[in-house]
Amino acid sequence: MRIGIVGTGRIGSFHASALARNPDAGSLVLADADPARAALVAARLGATAAPGVDEVFSWGVDALVVACSTEGHAELVVRAVRAGLPVFCEKPLASGLAGTVAVLREVAAAGGVLQVGFMRRFDAGYRTARELVRSGALGRLHTVRTMTADPAPPPAGYLAGSGGLFRDCLLHDFDMVRWVTGREVAEVYAAGSDAGGAQFRDAGDVDTAAALLTLDDRTLVTCTGTRCNGAGYDVRMELAGDLDQVSAGLDDRTPIASTEPHGPPPASKPWRGFLERFGPAYEAELAAFVRLVRGEGGNPCDGAAALAALRVAEACEVSRRERRPVAPAELPGA
Repeated sequence: MRIGIVGTGRIGSFHASALARNPDAGSLVLADADPARAALVAARLGATAAPGVDEVFSWGVDALVVACSTEGHAELVVRAVRAGLPVFCEKPLASGLAGTVAVLREVAAAGGVLQVGFMRRFDAGYRTARELVRSGALGRLHTVRTMTADPAPPPAGYLAGSGGLFRDCLLHDFDMVRWVTGREVAEVYAAGSDAGGAQFRDAGDVDTAAALLTLDDRTLVTCTGTRCNGAGYDVRMELAGDLDQVSAGLDDRTPIASTEPHGPPPASKPWRGFLERFGPAYEAELAAFVRLVRGEGGNPCDGAAALAALRVAEACEVSRRERRPVAPAELPGA
């Protein structure tokens, strides 16, 4: 097998390293908008560096991993499926809802195979939470709480093209709500604050946000996110039923301290970022893609799942702007 990887920045080089360690992945061909960066990563991994994207396709690969900047995702996914290549793409597939729908129509028309990068589906804690919910061990689920808190804001230049906090950051939470509970989001009500710095206001974004989701079985979900959690990188999901409650993401590195006299001590080495926290999950999702390409496993996260999560994020953004409840089903293309 020969796998092409487009994009060798932070996440692309991480994916390349994971695939280089996978004995079933075969050889790698790497390309980047900065050919010198691709060459450095290739030299470190014993892979082949291509001068550009065209060479990745013309030299012949069996599958493609898209890990470049967001504006290149849609074109590369469409090009790959038209060439008959299975493709793994980091989220988002496109810059908005209409673009995502257009990409998925192309995938369907080509009969293509597309796996989207929602790595939390491969995290041990989230997988256990899903099993407990689905088995009935928690009883009737009535409340879900999710949190995604970054330790520091990204560069100002990143914010303008990020799509906003709901689409960029909380999209993973919305996917987890659907994947863990097995339910759909019927309605959202969202708010945000841009008090954290001028760069957020300049980008038309918020640094902190909260959303109340009502699921189709009337379970209530709160999703909160922030770019300004100085204590560390904190991603959690709490699920409460009428029999029991559990938390994914709560361990001895969770960056939170108890104020109780006999509470647990604060984390001595709190999580600092997403690659550290979800490293094993990222590796597992790429291993799943290799199995998918080899015909040895199913697709753990297809384009329809990515679209459903994006639709919730879009509904939250509309709700924030218009200050009203929004049903994802009312958005165009539903």
